[in-house]
Amino acid sequence: MKKYFCALLSCAYAFTLFTSLATAQQKKQPVDYVNPYIGNISHLLVPTYPTVHLPNSLLRVYPERDNFTSNTIHGLPLVITSHRGSSAFNLSPFQGDLKNIKATMAYGYDNETIKPYYYEVDLDDYDINIQFAPSHQSGIYSINFSKSGPAYLILNTRNGELTVKENVVSGFQELSNNTKVYIYFQTDLSPIAAGKQKNGQIDAQDQSASGQNAYLILKYPANTRQIKARYGISFISVEQAKRNLNREIKDYQLDKVAQNGKNIWNQTLGKIAIEGTDETAKTIFYTSLYRTYERMISLSEDGRYFSAFDGKVHDDNGIPFFTDDWIWDTYRATHPLRVIIEPKMEGNMINSYLRMAQQMDDHWMPTFPEVTGDSRRMNSNHGVATIIDAYNKGLRSFNLEQAYQYCKAGITEKTLSPWSGKKAGVLDQFFKDKGYFPALPPGEKETAPEVHGFEKRQPIAVTLGTVYDEWCLGNIAQQLGKTDEAKYFLEKSKSYHTVFNPDTRFFHPKDIDGKFIQPLDYRFSGGLGARETYDENNGWLYRWDVLHNLGDLVEMIGGKQAFVDELEKMYNTPLGKSRFDFYSQLPDHTGNVGQFSMGNEPAMHIPYLYNYAGQPWRTQKRVRSLLAQWFRNDLMGIPGDEDGGGLTSFVVFSQMGFYPITPGLPMYVIGSPMFSSVKLDIGNGKKFEVLCLNYAPENKYIQSAKLNGQVWNKSWFSHEDLMKGGKLELTMGKHPNKLWASAESSIPPSFKMSVK
Repeated sequence: MKKYFCALLSCAYAFTLFTSLATAQQKKQPVDYVNPYIGNISHLLVPTYPTVHLPNSLLRVYPERDNFTSNTIHGLPLVITSHRGSSAFNLSPFQGDLKNIKATMAYGYDNETIKPYYYEVDLDDYDINIQFAPSHQSGIYSINFSKSGPAYLILNTRNGELTVKENVVSGFQELSNNTKVYIYFQTDLSPIAAGKQKNGQIDAQDQSASGQNAYLILKYPANTRQIKARYGISFISVEQAKRNLNREIKDYQLDKVAQNGKNIWNQTLGKIAIEGTDETAKTIFYTSLYRTYERMISLSEDGRYFSAFDGKVHDDNGIPFFTDDWIWDTYRATHPLRVIIEPKMEGNMINSYLRMAQQMDDHWMPTFPEVTGDSRRMNSNHGVATIIDAYNKGLRSFNLEQAYQYCKAGITEKTLSPWSGKKAGVLDQFFKDKGYFPALPPGEKETAPEVHGFEKRQPIAVTLGTVYDEWCLGNIAQQLGKTDEAKYFLEKSKSYHTVFNPDTRFFHPKDIDGKFIQPLDYRFSGGLGARETYDENNGWLYRWDVLHNLGDLVEMIGGKQAFVDELEKMYNTPLGKSRFDFYSQLPDHTGNVGQFSMGNEPAMHIPYLYNYAGQPWRTQKRVRSLLAQWFRNDLMGIPGDEDGGGLTSFVVFSQMGFYPITPGLPMYVIGSPMFSSVKLDIGNGKKFEVLCLNYAPENKYIQSAKLNGQVWNKSWFSHEDLMKGGKLELTMGKHPNKLWASAESSIPPSFKMSVK
């Protein structure tokens, strides 16, 4: 059996494989730095799975296990149909007594190697070696046997139908919302028997299986040493799955498929070139960048796509259709990153949003579009943020008027109640009239039918999220010349003031009578996940969630020094109860530094807020410390639910040295770059470079700056500056220059201020 270097390591240390040989290898390519094992053990909730796939492709797989510490894997995956989901089909190789075959086999395993474009593992209970490589809509396995008896392959569908004919298995699995995923699976050897299992034998007369956990068995001759299996996946039909396979993988050369995948990943990740002496930082950077390409996925197959939003197959008219996006998680940094390095793809994704809205009965902008439709999870309607951010940064490949109508409908016609797709009700009318989403007093029974029984009202999260959405909507209206509507929504976007408690200087839930809910503890009130007051995070984190008017927030909290003092107080305030009690109530509020939570997306902009108070040196210090504490090259190196680029896009931006703090405002606030040079390929032969003079990994403080040769004393720069190409030169040092970018004129813009 073929042995790899990984065989010399215990599985517990396999995650170091791609960085431990840095000094012995030739110059690494970007994908060589990627370590898919980072985050495979979760801090509390869901681990970050080691996904094997090509960028934004329909086909994704990862080992079927709970997390890295699992003792067994359950069969071999063929396609993951939703982010963090399980495999739709399952392949299980076997040698031994046919009576011991199950629909899905559980395997002890060892010597696992995972790269973005390649997977290998030993199923050591059976002495079977597995190799796998993905293409966009197809994949290939090499199954290597060592025993002399007959070899078997078991193909399973959790809920569907499979049929075998000679060396081909085809069929489908049913997902939710009338969506099916189809497979065309072909082996290089013809089985000597195939069919359903009956009385411990293969019934070759019954070559179809259907229902829950339906499976077929393919038997191959004794002394079979290797079976290669290639397969195509489709959301349209078995015939289309076959076409996808034959277009992408024409033979059984796994190495060729893997090499093609490696080339694609290097080309993709190479859009950002980094230099520096910190090899671990490079691993974290390129692994984080790889994570941002896990979603959205393209469902276009030969110019057609199935849409669960109306249950039909459509022509894509040359614009690929993308889905599987949790916008609440990705609008803050994942989409803004794509605007820079993948503008065409981002435009296609926005066009996909518009198609979804057009295809749905109510024509509302989606919030959580998935393969099976829009699941309407979380709160707010942040698709509008991706629209205005892309438009204000120069993307013009979508219909802004159409986008405006769908966004407006989603915000004003759909209920604001979290996790609900119902029409607006009495609470929404209250928000329209009063400017805030009302909280339910403790102990009072919920009567509003649009409120989700478990998710509750989340009144502050809904209020702050929606007023930001209204600011985005007002800016779109402004671009379209809809002056009255722009004025209306921009004015409404200031109504975060209605839930600001001037005595405590926190955002504080109010009841329908306009009274602040009392008593209230900003750390612990609100029940499980603080859903009766905030959402997933507590009042300390939502205190800073006024993305569109941070300058105003500084004044509300008491001015620049008070603002800094309160930020520091957040980091200094202890959990207030045992970790067991704290996390049993707030399991998403992980990655703590005091009351700050690095493990959830609403926290990502907070370290950059010091720039708005004239103390950017504190941002430089804080960003570096958070990266060191919570984003590491190890199995627990991601502090919360990663959400397909939701958290790791923060890492990509932060390691480059800037961050898109307000999607919709075409500018970036400056942090602390971790490399001597970062070069972004912005297309048309142009590059933007962040260059660190006096570079050393420990030199995190900016001493002075130049932008395209001109002295730069601002803690931000515009998207226009970035897209012109050129160079941001930062002279770095080990100790802070507290005067750099500290003046009033240095502070980043907010709200309607021009960005020049």
